[in-house]
Amino acid sequence: MYIRDMSISDQVEGFFLLQDAYAKTTLAGKPFLSMVLSDCTGTMDAQIWDYTGPVTPKDIGAVVKIRGTVSEFKGTLQITVDRLRLADAGDQYSVSDLVPTAPIDVEATWKELQDIIDSIEDQDYRSICQKMMNRYGEKVKSLPAAKGIHHSFLNGLLMHTAYMLQTADFLAGMYGSVIDRSLLIAGTLLHDFAKCEEFTTSSLGLVTDYSMKGQLLGHLVMGAHEVADIAAELRIPEEKSVLLQHLILSHHGEPDFGAAVRPMCAEGELLSYIDMIDSRMEIYRETLEEVPAGEFSKRIFALERRIYHHN
Repeated sequence: MYIRDMSISDQVEGFFLLQDAYAKTTLAGKPFLSMVLSDCTGTMDAQIWDYTGPVTPKDIGAVVKIRGTVSEFKGTLQITVDRLRLADAGDQYSVSDLVPTAPIDVEATWKELQDIIDSIEDQDYRSICQKMMNRYGEKVKSLPAAKGIHHSFLNGLLMHTAYMLQTADFLAGMYGSVIDRSLLIAGTLLHDFAKCEEFTTSSLGLVTDYSMKGQLLGHLVMGAHEVADIAAELRIPEEKSVLLQHLILSHHGEPDFGAAVRPMCAEGELLSYIDMIDSRMEIYRETLEEVPAGEFSKRIFALERRIYHHN
C-alpha cells in the first residue's frame, strides 16, 4: 500500500524508507521511536511504543519493514507500528516504489544543461562551468536538491538547476541592457553545485544529513571557494572570479534566508529571485499533488502559510 492511498484504520505491512527517526521517552518514562516513513508517493509520521531497538536514528536512510495501523493525530494521518525491522538481503521490494524521482526526462534535461553551457559566450565563465561540470557533473545529475522542503528527490538538483537556467536565459534576453548573460548563466548553473559536498546520502541516494563541511561552512561558502580555486587555476581575471563568487554567496537574497552577503549587482539580484521562484513553485507543485481541489493545505513551514488548491 502506497502512503498516498492510506486511510484511517488501514492495516499496513510492507517496506518503507526511514526518512527520519527520533528516540524519545513518554511522560511515564517509557521509550519509543518516532519516525518519518516515506515511499515514492509521500511521507507519513509513525511511532512504535515501548521500543529501544534494534532500529535507531543511526539507521536513517535505510529500508525498513513495518506492520501497523493507520490512525489520526491532530487531524493528520500517522502509523502506529506494531513490528519493525531493517530490510535484509533476502527481502524482495522495488527501490522505485520507495524512492521518489524528479518528474523529468533525465537524459534530455542533462543535454539541455550541457547545451546551455556551450552557449555561454564569455570564454572565461564557460571554462569555469566546464571545469565544474567535469568535477561534479555526475553528482549534480543524480542528487536531490535538498534534504526536505523542495526537490528532495533523486535528480532534484538537476531539475532545479535546469528550470532555473531556462528562466535565467529568458530573463537575460528581456533585460539585456542590464544583465551580462554569461555571468548570470554561469552563476545560475553553479549556485548549488557545492551541495554535492554539503550532503551525506543513503545507499539509495537520498539526503540523510549534512557533512561536517556542510554544517560548518554551507554550500554557499563552499561553492565560492571552489570557484575561486578553479578561476585561479585557469588564470581567470580577478573581477570575473569575484563576481561569480558573489552570485553564489548572495543567491539566497537576504542574510535571514542564509545569504552570506546581499546581492550587489543586477545578476546577483536576478539570480536570488529566480532561485526563490523555482523553489516556491516546486513547493506548490509537491503540496498540490496531495491536496484535493477545493481544499486548503496544512500550514507549510517554508511558506509560513496554508495554500488553496483551486479548481
